[in-house]
Amino acid sequence: MPERVDPIVQHSAPLPRWLSIVGIGEDGIEGLSPVACGLVRGAELVFGGKRHLALAAPLIRGAARPWPRPFERGIEEVIAQRGRQVCVLASGDPFFYGVGPVLARHVHAHEVLVIPAPSSFSLAAARLGWSMPTTALISLHARTVDCIRPHLHPGAKVLALTSDSNGPAGLAQLLTQSGFGSSRLRVLERLGGPRERVRSTTAAAFDLGPVDHLNVVAVEVVAEKGARVIPRAAGLHDDLFERDGAMTKREIRAITLSSLAPCRGELLWDIGAGAGSVAIEWMLADVSMRAVAIEARPDRAARIARNAALFGVPELAITEGKAPAALHNLPRPQAVFIGGGASDPALLDSAVAALPAGGRLVVNAVTLETESILISQHARLGGELVRLAITRADALESRDGSGTKAVAWRPALPITQWVWVKP
Repeated sequence: MPERVDPIVQHSAPLPRWLSIVGIGEDGIEGLSPVACGLVRGAELVFGGKRHLALAAPLIRGAARPWPRPFERGIEEVIAQRGRQVCVLASGDPFFYGVGPVLARHVHAHEVLVIPAPSSFSLAAARLGWSMPTTALISLHARTVDCIRPHLHPGAKVLALTSDSNGPAGLAQLLTQSGFGSSRLRVLERLGGPRERVRSTTAAAFDLGPVDHLNVVAVEVVAEKGARVIPRAAGLHDDLFERDGAMTKREIRAITLSSLAPCRGELLWDIGAGAGSVAIEWMLADVSMRAVAIEARPDRAARIARNAALFGVPELAITEGKAPAALHNLPRPQAVFIGGGASDPALLDSAVAALPAGGRLVVNAVTLETESILISQHARLGGELVRLAITRADALESRDGSGTKAVAWRPALPITQWVWVKP
């Protein structure tokens, strides 16, 4: 059998590399390799933040271009120079929460030479003796501190890159208010340079004074009694959610998530979202997951936003309006869940039309009217039809006036679930 040849390496002619991306640390040009130095020195234009350009100033022979605002305009300026020798300076590893992925969306890998430096996470792990594969790494740069919530498990280790000098204090406040005040924090500033500093405290006792805006916070999580720990399983306890009764309950939600079968990078429409519980758990399945919660009532839409923040998925998109009209112009989903409003035939038709081949539709019905529609849809389109019944043990007041309580089974309203995969 002939050897398989990777088509990328079949070219005999040199690849037209016009763009270099060089990672630079707080040690400046002393930490750059000879190759990296040569790329900076030989560039006609050097783009970077003001701090990066200052660090590399002794090497720059071409024109230095600080990033403009908005940042996207700077990317456009880089792309406009295609064919010239251009260097982009970045912090540490450009492809680890850096500018690399942004440029990669516009420039083919054949056109780029990347020379990374150690990332802030690598340097922090080295200082602390932490294993990176077993440490949660999260960037809070230009993101709400709520994003750390899913990682707060007893005994967990987290490295969090913050946005500014106020980031560590804000993180300490969130930890304390959420029941993790005893967690040990270490603030690592200006890693890799002459001004490097590492200081330690607990979240509850945080009072380190001024903190440099270039910092990473290391968290050794300690959960106190009653701490808000978000389990890594479908069917989170109902009490974790702010709700008004319009919510897919825990056991039904777990089955619903299983039926929706979330896969990496997919988008869910949660129609009639109520408290947003299904969309929130969908997003908790993986950092790549996306969801749109569609809710007609403004008070419930606001509640969904609060729940999304409390579960560390503030990126959950919320569309306020009544479906199917509210579905217009939404990005195409890979899965759709309808927890309310399925009695409208136009809504089901819109959901079916929106899904691509292989997309999943899951509809839960409580009323006989909606159940009859699902039975009809099942007869017409196929799929799976399941009756879900949950019974819980609950206390009953005695009838003899003695005040004693007995325990009996109390059935919840049965749910009819239709699951359909678009051929």
